[in-house]
Formats: sequence, structure tokens, C-alpha cells
Amino acid sequence: MKVGIAGAGAIAMGYAALLLSRGHEAGIWSPSGNRTVDLLDGKSLKATGAIEGEFHPAVCQSASELADADVIVLALPAYGQRFVIDALVPHLQNRHTVVISGHLSFASLYLAGRLAERGLQLPVIAWNTTALTCKSQSFTEIRIGALRKIVSIAVVPTRMADQGLEICIALFGERFALQNDLVTITLSNLNPQSHLAIALCNLTRFERAEVWGQRENMTPTVGRFIEALDQERLSLAAALGKTVGSVFDHYRNSFGLSGQSVAGLSAQQVERGADVAGPKTIDSRYVLEDVPFGLVPLLRLAEMAGIDLPLHRSGVAILSACYGRDFMSENDLLLKSHLEAVRELS
Repeated sequence: MKVGIAGAGAIAMGYAALLLSRGHEAGIWSPSGNRTVDLLDGKSLKATGAIEGEFHPAVCQSASELADADVIVLALPAYGQRFVIDALVPHLQNRHTVVISGHLSFASLYLAGRLAERGLQLPVIAWNTTALTCKSQSFTEIRIGALRKIVSIAVVPTRMADQGLEICIALFGERFALQNDLVTITLSNLNPQSHLAIALCNLTRFERAEVWGQRENMTPTVGRFIEALDQERLSLAAALGKTVGSVFDHYRNSFGLSGQSVAGLSAQQVERGADVAGPKTIDSRYVLEDVPFGLVPLLRLAEMAGIDLPLHRSGVAILSACYGRDFMSENDLLLKSHLEAVRELS
């Protein structure tokens, strides 16, 4: 199958390596063009870790060229997704399938709405997280930490759910669990809450560009913060009548680990040699993506459900003050109509 990947960061490159290793075609579109210059010059993509080898993904230089593929995967931060969606929509056809990897802020509803303007309806697949973990050593060198065992997905429109599931399995393997609605997918993404705790507890490390191990510094105090944030997320899910996994389920499903505390589970990862470098800039997606596009939608859902998430709400306010920005107003994907649609789903 021919797959076009919008984005050229670590996850996008990891997907290219995974798809090519499974016998598919893969092309990458970097909207800025900066991260694919070396690939255009003929350099190979070198992968180590869970996938080993050298790969030669194609380079797409426009949205129209990306749309030559059968399946398009959005693998870029949520703050860049509206631009990419708007660029892609004129070139999409009924033959296409679109995957949004690491679905945030009901981006699938934004895309579906843009498609409806053209009278189109095609499978838009929302993943609650990425299919793998990956870090870049350079623009052409990546280390793939793990292939996730379970990724929850939902498909818009729901009548195309089975078709969407089959495509995901054919491309990325038997690792997908089909859910019946986008609210469950949104509530199943643990990255925003985890990254909130990591950012608040390590922000000066970000700012001073320190070299530090993220999991090594997942101390009991940080771990308890994540566990408390997780309880708020689970309470929101219960208020909306949804069943989602806990942070401990995440460690079991993604990494095959079991334990009684986030700190202890992180220590197990360090013992395995699976620590990852923490952010070295305050321009990290842990804040610029996950706060406005991950946490703010949860707060909107909580308002709709009539409950409070004090740790989430305070975290957004504190980081807004630290950055001198209003993160509550920076989301350009979440529309009022989306929340109305979500109310019906709930």
C-alpha cells in the first residue's frame, strides 16, 4: 500500500521505517521542507532500536504530491494540523483514508467538516496515541524505543469503522483496538497529563537546555502528581459514561510493565536501558502542543459534564503564567460545533 506521511519529525520517520520494513511504500512531506533536505540529497534513514536498518522513504514536496498516496497519516504536532488539513482537503478523494496519529482536540471532526464542504466522506481514523515511540539523533537518524502493543482507534464516520480497522492492521500490524466514539479516544490519550507533570516539575531544565533523563527523574513526587492527574481524567471519563484505561494500564499495554507506582514503573524502564532524554527547550511540544490541544479540550469536556479538574485547570493557568501566554485561547482546531457533536456522542 502507498502511504503519505505529513510531518518529518521522529514519529513520522519512525512510521516510514516501520511501513517500509513491512513492505509498503512510504513518502514524507515536511511542510517547511527543512527536515527532508538530506533525504532529497540521497541520504538514507537509519533506524536503530525496535526496528533496525537503513531505509529510503520518498520525499513529497507538496500536499498534492502527498495525496498521490492511498493512505495519509498525520504525524505532526496538533498546532500544525489545521494548516496541513487545509492544504490537503482540496486534493483528497473518496479513495483516500486519513489517519491522525496521536489524535488531539477532535481534529478528526475538523477534517470531516472540511470534507463535508466538498461533499466528501471518507474514513478518518483517530488514534489515541502513536504506534511507536521514537527519538531523533539527527534528521536522518532515529532510535525507535518501542512498538506499542495496543493503540485505541475510532473512525469517522462510524459506519466505516471496520474498513478503517482493517487498513490500520494491514499497514501497522495487529496492535489496534476499535472504540465506538471519539470521546473515548480523547480520554484515552495520557500524554497531555503526563507531560503537564513533567513540564511543571522540570521547567528550568527545559529552559536551561540541560541534558537530563526523563524517566530517571520520574521521582516519587512527580509520579504521585501523574497518578493524581490520572484520577481526574478517570473521573471525567466516568462522568461522561466512558470506560478508559488507567496510567498503569498504559504501562502494561505499551511497555509490558506492571507495578504499583509510576515512579517504580519508570525505574524499571531505566533499568532496562530505556530512559529517554527530556526536553531541552521551553518550546517543547510537551507544553505548546499538549496544553492548548490536549488539556484545554479536557477542561471543556469537564465543563460540559459539570465537574471540576482542579489539577488540570491549575496546571494550564500556571504554565500560561510562566510563558506569558493564554493557552486557553490558542487552540485553532476545537470549534463550538465539535463540542455540540461531542455532547451528542456522550
